[in-house]
Amino acid sequence: MLAAPAAARAAVCAPVGEWHAPGATQPVAFEALAARAAESRVVLLGETHEVEEHHRWQLQTLAALHAHHPSLVVALEMFPRRVQPALDRWVAGELDEAAFLREADWRNAWGYDASLYLPIFHFARMNRIPMVAVNVERSLVSAVGDRGLEAVPAAEREGVGDPAPALPAYEDDLFETWREHLPAEQAGGDVDRSNPEFRRFVEAQLVWDRAMAEGIATAAAGRPGAVVVGLLGQGHVRHGWGVPHQLRSLGRRTSLTLVPFDQKEDCATLVPGLADAVFGIAAPERPAGPPRPRLGITLEPAHEGVRISEVAQGSIAAKAGLRSGDVIVTIAGVAPKQAADVAAAVMRQAPGTWLPLAVKRNGRTVEIVARFPPAAER
Repeated sequence: MLAAPAAARAAVCAPVGEWHAPGATQPVAFEALAARAAESRVVLLGETHEVEEHHRWQLQTLAALHAHHPSLVVALEMFPRRVQPALDRWVAGELDEAAFLREADWRNAWGYDASLYLPIFHFARMNRIPMVAVNVERSLVSAVGDRGLEAVPAAEREGVGDPAPALPAYEDDLFETWREHLPAEQAGGDVDRSNPEFRRFVEAQLVWDRAMAEGIATAAAGRPGAVVVGLLGQGHVRHGWGVPHQLRSLGRRTSLTLVPFDQKEDCATLVPGLADAVFGIAAPERPAGPPRPRLGITLEPAHEGVRISEVAQGSIAAKAGLRSGDVIVTIAGVAPKQAADVAAAVMRQAPGTWLPLAVKRNGRTVEIVARFPPAAER
């Protein structure tokens, strides 16, 4: 009798290579999902950006959708709207890889390893599938997080409208995320949802979701009959809280949400409403060879140096004491002019070495040393 709950939980997990609706015990035929895609005309594929297997799944799903619906559009979180001409030239076959990544400002605009995404970009070009940039500049999201949406002039909002209010469950999730990233001296204090910093954090996330929802909705409206497939981080897709919620407020009542489900994930998280369907994939393998050094920060332009807009929990940056809002004025003794300069300095770091940085924080300069662990500890 004690084994029954475990057996029931195992039954709702998604075996590798199968589509499942969360909470259901039987697999879902892809033909049924393709029919729903044609009806909704918007499909959202969630990803964890650095996991290669997620991008292989996205490519496989794109190919399967294309076989059912030759008129596709791929909407991409990876690109801000300003680089749309580069995407158009790539799909038209006018640029090679290096020129495309340069003109699309890949290292500054996104920064993840381009090899994770290039097979998808080549698939789009091979089949002349339009690629649409639906993101905005990170500086806009950060400005909202720093000052609040009302304090950002309309001329600086890149045309993004006022987002729909957050669903209660989404705000709950964002509150936990925000608390996890508080500095140690604040984390143990009495903080609640009325905290002005948290309210701005929610506004920033909603503006980000709204911007991409508007880009997807515009792509769908401008191409009657086409199915628009959005490639987005899972946080914008899962539970229908982020981009799907903003799409509904824009009049697109339905979107098909699909996410990969890693075998290492807890089956208890595979709850109804997580997505319309999940695809079981093997736990991501460890990359071959030495791992790429990562500091664990997201960057944006600043007046003096490069600003840190996000610090990953448990990262080298977090352990070194770097914080969201810090402006990097020197790294390894050199003043960075753009995010690519910081990335290049990090890439030069050997395992077991220290990387000195100077950052501006609250009007003063703070010296930081980021310690990269020996290879055996990575």
